[in-house]
Amino acid sequence: MTTKKIQGIIPPVSIIFNEQGELDKRGMATVIDFLIDSGVDGLFFLGTGGEFSQMSVEERKEVASFTTEYVNGRVPVLIGTGSTNTREVVLLSQHAESVGADAVVVINPYYWSLTEEHLFAHYSEIANSVHLPILLYNFPTMSGQDLSPEFVLKLVDKHDNIVGIKETVENVSHIRDMILTVKGKHPDFVVFAGFDDHLFPTLSLGGDGAISASVNFAPELGIGVYKAFQEKRFDEAVELHKRIALMPTMYKLDSPFVSVVKEAMKLRGLDISTNVLAPARPLSAEKIEELKKILVQADLLEIATVK
Repeated sequence: MTTKKIQGIIPPVSIIFNEQGELDKRGMATVIDFLIDSGVDGLFFLGTGGEFSQMSVEERKEVASFTTEYVNGRVPVLIGTGSTNTREVVLLSQHAESVGADAVVVINPYYWSLTEEHLFAHYSEIANSVHLPILLYNFPTMSGQDLSPEFVLKLVDKHDNIVGIKETVENVSHIRDMILTVKGKHPDFVVFAGFDDHLFPTLSLGGDGAISASVNFAPELGIGVYKAFQEKRFDEAVELHKRIALMPTMYKLDSPFVSVVKEAMKLRGLDISTNVLAPARPLSAEKIEELKKILVQADLLEIATVK
């Protein structure tokens, strides 16, 4: 298992595509270098914002191979390997291990609703198939099924390599219960906020950081909150968090929100294509203007850039 500690501020990296929907390696390299230079604590590829659900197995393998190789050990690399079927998760997780990833992140199967027994067997089969650390990914709005703290504790009790969770949940109370229940027994278990505006509450409850979309285009905010909190500069952390709290209004501009994040990255100066995979579509000119206003409000864009 990796010796790298997975904690802090980790972006769920947007995957850059050309007009044909193929991996744009130049653009991807630009994003990776920008994020590492910004001081992120790791990079998570093929999450929800990384459009994994619209890719074939071969496309996902290509992204995992390229990104891991390009990062080249500069920060921990986490690869999303979740799928609707167990065989595919095992295959993708073993591939991630073979190319040198530091951990895999596994959302529970979506579409089918599973009994707890079947869900436990699913995660156990994955945990037994790799030596890599595994982070669970709880996003009940997308998966249709919540991973409860009690269920997670059972998994962690059984499998040493299930080391953390990304909690993309509406209620901070769920994160609190996850910390109390699982970290209470396994102090090294890491709990990440998935939504931008849950970072400060998660840290204050004893959590370990965030894997949230705004880090793609405003890494200084999440990193700033995390560092200020660690150094007990709480007033500064709160002020930065007020700016982060504006982020969710951006994501309401479009669904899925993947094009919003890429346009925000471009508006903040990253030279990338903003192509997305269908059924996602490009952001309209009107919505880009709305996005600019929100970025100005969050003090992430000069007012002069807005018409």
